[in-house]
Formats: sequence, structure tokens, C-alpha cells
Amino acid sequence: MTGELYINEKDAYTTWGVNMGEGFLDAIDAPLPMKEYVEDESRLEDGIRIDTGNPKVDSREITLGFTIMGSSETDYRSKKAAFQTELQKGAFTIRIPALGTQKYKMVYTGKSISYGLSRRRDFGHFTMKCTEPNPADRE
Repeated sequence: MTGELYINEKDAYTTWGVNMGEGFLDAIDAPLPMKEYVEDESRLEDGIRIDTGNPKVDSREITLGFTIMGSSETDYRSKKAAFQTELQKGAFTIRIPALGTQKYKMVYTGKSISYGLSRRRDFGHFTMKCTEPNPADRE
């Protein structure tokens, strides 16, 4: 609820009625992928040489789930539209106080979106793919 999730330094719940959905923390806190190591394979040597002296983190694509809650259908639609507008700016930051002070710098791709709406049309959930271009760059 309040104070659990910040997007672009705005409290997601008080601003848009947004909470973290199922699997959100697992996805964002997962171990980081590494770039391929430099390898050299020579016919003159057995096996291959792998240079592990300068490891680098790779970008990652993750699926994040959100829920949006409104007090009525009109309130829900308004919050949903405002949240979509915020995401469609492209780049955004996520901060989760329970995980520390770091900010995850994400890019909204608008791809692989799934969506569900309650019968009362005042609550919805959706998942979306995002890219974290440089997971080593977290403030």
C-alpha cells in the first residue's frame, strides 16, 4: 500500500492506486545476468581460454506485475490512464524501500502486456515487460 512502491519518486499507491503484483519482488530482485566472457579457441592448444578478468553485467528484460485500484469505475479509469501516461514517457525509475534505497532505472517497452479487469470495473491487474538497460547503474 502506501510507501511500498515509488515510480519516478511518486508514491504509486497514493498517486495512481498502484501496488506491486504477484511475483514483482521476485522479478526485480533476481540475480543479474552477465555478459559473455571473451573466449579464444586455438587449434594449437587444448580446450579454450576464457578471460574472466573484466566481468560485466548485461541488460535484462523483466516482467513486472501491477494492480490498480479505484474507488469507482470512473476513479479506476482515471488512475489507469494517468499511470499509463507516466509509463509511456519511456524511461522511469522504481524504488522499493523494503529492498533498500537503490533506484531501478527501467524502460517501458509496451510489449507482452496482459491485462485483467474486475467485474465491478474498479480494480485491474496487468503485467508488462520492461528493460533495465544497465543494472549496474542503480543509485
